Amino acid sequence: MPEPRIAAVILAAGLGTRFGVQPKMLAPFAGKAMVRHAAEAALASAARPVMVVLGAHAGPVRAALDGLDLKIVENPDFAAGLSTSLKAGLAALPQETQAALVLLGDMPRIGAAHLDGLIAAYRAAEPRPSAVVPVRDQRRGNPVLLDLRLLKDDLEALSGDCGAGPILNRRIDVMEVPSDSATGFDVDRPDGLDGGGLD
Repeated sequence: MPEPRIAAVILAAGLGTRFGVQPKMLAPFAGKAMVRHAAEAALASAARPVMVVLGAHAGPVRAALDGLDLKIVENPDFAAGLSTSLKAGLAALPQETQAALVLLGDMPRIGAAHLDGLIAAYRAAEPRPSAVVPVRDQRRGNPVLLDLRLLKDDLEALSGDCGAGPILNRRIDVMEVPSDSATGFDVDRPDGLDGGGLD
């Protein structure tokens, strides 16, 4: 049985209003824009293709990702909430894609090893889970891996400023993978970047 095709979708379309005047995705972290760290981690993982969903500040964010082998999707409805960006990214994936890693562009500490760990857990599971999520201190984090076939109807029905979390909270077929890493948090404010060496 062939291995399932797994893609990556990076959500980088939000306004980042809590971050201040500077576009959050462009905030410098360890010498480069925050969003570029997430993109490079995805490209270093087994996921293909890697999509990036842009919205607010699309031009400068696209420029920050210059030279990377990414597929860019622009979401004209980004102001209507996170769900619109998630749906735009998933809709642009090749039809044969079975699962997708969903990353937030404001998670600069994420690494390819974290992503490949989720992929390996999914591929080894029988039957396949609807999602694979990292858990630390009994809290679910990001990124998450979504089975697009099992979650198809639920994902299509998403609306407003939410991702897949509410869907996964009501399902019993979600695989939780223990994580001892603090990488799975996003950055909402400039002080969230302080002390930030990459793991």
